Amino acid sequence: MKVLSVVGNRPQFIKSGPVSAALRAAGIEEVGVHTGQHWDPELSDVFYEELGLPEPRHRLDLHTADSETMRPSIAAALTQERPDWTLVYGDTNSTLAGAEAAGDAGVPVAHVEAGLRSGDLSMPEEHNRIAVDAMAALLLCPDQRSRDTLLVEGVPGRIDVVGDVMADGCFQLAPIARERSRILAEHGLEPGGYLVATIHRQANVEPERLARIVDGLSRTGECVIFPAHPRTRAVLGETPPNVEVIAPVGYLDMAALVSQARVLVTDSGGLQKEAYWYGVPCVTARPSTEWVDTVELGANVLVDDDPQQLAAAVASARMPEERPALYGDGHAAERVAASLAAHG
Repeated sequence: MKVLSVVGNRPQFIKSGPVSAALRAAGIEEVGVHTGQHWDPELSDVFYEELGLPEPRHRLDLHTADSETMRPSIAAALTQERPDWTLVYGDTNSTLAGAEAAGDAGVPVAHVEAGLRSGDLSMPEEHNRIAVDAMAALLLCPDQRSRDTLLVEGVPGRIDVVGDVMADGCFQLAPIARERSRILAEHGLEPGGYLVATIHRQANVEPERLARIVDGLSRTGECVIFPAHPRTRAVLGETPPNVEVIAPVGYLDMAALVSQARVLVTDSGGLQKEAYWYGVPCVTARPSTEWVDTVELGANVLVDDDPQQLAAAVASARMPEERPALYGDGHAAERVAASLAAHG
């Protein structure tokens, strides 16, 4: 069996690491396609190094987030490789382009993180999730809630609950990150004595909206370390004295930073989950989230871009005393490989 895996951004590299290992262990050939949606070395190449990912056979180097631009190059890879499955992850434009190209080529699509919904149709990601799930022949869900969503929507594909592949990487790599990374020492940080901020979504890098979020960070009065995506860095004006803006960091350094922070402020879906697994409270600068369980439990607070609410949420942020296991047990990648093998 041959699987063509389409990835393009930081969270997808992280998710694909455990899956690549599980596919190899199951004797399944994997061909990697890197769309180039994230092309900055610190958001792309560093993950192949740190996570031990096999070098992608097809580096498209498109340097774009436009799905229509990606589609012909992915189609060319599909024509050349003739895989049994096209595997896509999450909700990015690379996900959509991979699924659409596979549909055009008559190759069945397997979607990792199927069934997630934020309920916010103003987000491009929500449209991508719905569109890809409608096309997928195999829907690999992180939890029962996602399965139930797909059943209500009446998707035609087969639904399997496998858990969250991001949990696999997180559980394996977080202890290694804390041991190996020197990033706290390099920036004079003490565990539990700082905040981490990451803001990168298109809506949040509009200048006025980003300025409100940064205003909220300034009002916390706490030390904030802010690894800035290139798109964010291009829009950031002068930042307050308590906010240290640094270049994007690799996965191990980011894991070390977030897992030892007092609070995470983010608009990243993946980091909301990672913070929960690390036991770090999260404040999300978005009006909605697909990871609603973290909000219902009180581990995550939605503040949109309101500076006062952001600062207040950070001040009061605490993890709940009861922290049930969410989204996986560290063996999701093995289930992904088994599901592909069983239904190929």
